[in-house]
Amino acid sequence: EFLARAEALEERAVAAGQLPDPELRVGLANFPIESGGFSTEAMTQGQLGIRQSFPPGKTRVLSTQQFQSLSTEMNRNADARSRDVLTSVRIAWLDAYYWGHAHRIVSESRPYFEDLATVTRSLFAVGRKDQQDVIRAELELSRLEDRLINIERQRRAARAALSQWVGRESSRPIAQKMPAWGQPLDLQAMTDELSRHPAVLAADARVDARDAGVRLAEERSKPGWAVDLGYGVRDGFSPDGSPRSDFVSLSVTVDLPFFQKNRQDRSFAAALSERRAATESREALLRRLSSQLEAEFARWQELSRRIELYEQRLLIQAEDQSRAALAAYRSETGDFADVMRGVIDELNARLDVARLQTEQARSYAVIDNLGGLTR
Repeated sequence: EFLARAEALEERAVAAGQLPDPELRVGLANFPIESGGFSTEAMTQGQLGIRQSFPPGKTRVLSTQQFQSLSTEMNRNADARSRDVLTSVRIAWLDAYYWGHAHRIVSESRPYFEDLATVTRSLFAVGRKDQQDVIRAELELSRLEDRLINIERQRRAARAALSQWVGRESSRPIAQKMPAWGQPLDLQAMTDELSRHPAVLAADARVDARDAGVRLAEERSKPGWAVDLGYGVRDGFSPDGSPRSDFVSLSVTVDLPFFQKNRQDRSFAAALSERRAATESREALLRRLSSQLEAEFARWQELSRRIELYEQRLLIQAEDQSRAALAAYRSETGDFADVMRGVIDELNARLDVARLQTEQARSYAVIDNLGGLTR
């Protein structure tokens, strides 16, 4: 859509720089209506003329510049839209990746839950454990089955959302690893680069178009002019017997800008307001992008710290706790509830890390949209 509009504006830019079409005039002047014919009166003539108008000042050049700036705006909007689409595709893919990864994590934990249920049944059969442990193990296994069903539903929904962008390609297998994207740049460096974002460049082009509109309004206050060239054909003879001479005429018409107050002056005021609005809109856009970048960069830093905490401490602690609780239960010094709590905590910690990594990748995608990733 944006590219089609840009192409249309380019064509209008070419048309705006051309002179108006010349006008052809054909007429009959001074023909006697009471008596006589074409050759009776000396001033009777057939006229053929051509008129060429010239717009005031530099309006043609400025009109061309205005349409070219508007075309540039559409092209930059197309670039910005391409970035937005790429970001949406990445986020949709990351959602599909996460739910697929979560399904693998929970599926890998299922045999462990099944083993716990089997062990508790065996211990209960020989009278070493209570039936409550068997019921708790089977309950958690059922909850795990329900969790898998819900994850599968989310995975299918994520695939459907991805298909909105890539069509049938969404049915292809999802990669097992996260994309190897680069690290974000320094926040100040990224902020400085925001002026080169396509959306900001489109706003710059819109300001240029409005500025050309102001200069165009100024030029239109100048008079336009036109040139008329005519040729008059006469028939008959002069008193001395010689044929009557044909006439050639040349005239110049100039506009008289007497009534500018409610036309040119108000058009100029409107153009100034439009330029001011475009400038303020551009500044507001830059502030919004800067705020979005700052917030997303802070989010990326927070996610990085949380992932580091999980990988260096929480995952290890959850695994140690699960093993310790199971060992205590086997030696009949621990409670089965602690075993299940430890196993579930370890599973949840692995899922949390997967979600944090996915959210961090989403931050990458947004920051990259704003021009903050090295390529």
